[in-house]
Amino acid sequence: MIPRDAITIIATGPLTSDALTFEIMKLTGDDQLYFYDAIAPIIAADSIDHSIAFRAARYGKGGDDYLNCPLNEEEYARFHQSLSEANSVPLQRFEATRWFEACLPIEELARRGIDTLRFGPMKPVGLIDPRLEREPYAAVQLRQENLMADAYSMVGFQNHLRYGEQARVLRMIPGLEHAEFLQFGQIHRNTYINGPLVLSATMQMREHPNIFFAGQITGVEGYVESVATGWLAGLNANRSMRGEELLIAPPRSAIGALARYVSSAETKNYQPVNITFALLEPLTKDQARSVKRKRDRHSLQVNLALKEFDEWVRESLTQEPQLVAATK
Repeated sequence: MIPRDAITIIATGPLTSDALTFEIMKLTGDDQLYFYDAIAPIIAADSIDHSIAFRAARYGKGGDDYLNCPLNEEEYARFHQSLSEANSVPLQRFEATRWFEACLPIEELARRGIDTLRFGPMKPVGLIDPRLEREPYAAVQLRQENLMADAYSMVGFQNHLRYGEQARVLRMIPGLEHAEFLQFGQIHRNTYINGPLVLSATMQMREHPNIFFAGQITGVEGYVESVATGWLAGLNANRSMRGEELLIAPPRSAIGALARYVSSAETKNYQPVNITFALLEPLTKDQARSVKRKRDRHSLQVNLALKEFDEWVRESLTQEPQLVAATK
């Protein structure tokens, strides 16, 4: 049993035991714990051909957060065939051999029939291609991922293909011929909580402040990301035991970006992520105007993040030398 009145850190990953999973479900609520994550590919905005992709939401609803890549019947047929024949990543022994219907890979949908995608994630209904002044035969929607609008995710395009195959097949979509993939799609077994409903940016539970979460259970991917959330959870659990104010990592830093994501991301589309530039706090308009190339903008973001993090360490952690040393 997880104690509610003692300071506790729950640090676990994708293969959490059944016993601990059951206790976490009781703690957070059955509907706040997920077992599979379906991650769609994310594409750099400046690698999308905007002369082909058009901005629109279905039936004019949802603002301008979507780009749409239209396909005619011939283009769709070629894409469907290539997707159906693409090589998938072999299943691991702990992964289910039967997919959940709500978590189907696009290649599995494609193999169910020629029109399955066109009536699923590639349905063109409600989208008017301004060049044709009518709906295309099929369409791929791209959703804006961050405030800088420099990253877009492929809506409904979770898949289990090898990365090279993803690049080859997805670049067959009109407008994505030169797509730069910031993150490839994947589906795998995972156990993670609905962080934004459960956690604060201090990594403690909103409902049970004595309990902290760390690692992949929070909704982060990767060793470095898991260690980062563990460091922050340990820091604040230690401060909580001493009756001190808990700390929130600086917003520009990578740790701050991860903490912000797991505590305040859009819950409807919440899924585990690695740290990417798309998660970092965006540059101001003046800062963005001062640098033209994407590489230089990223360098500026990194330098600002390091400066802010170093200042935060000096101001907030001077009494905790062992934790300061861990950041070096």
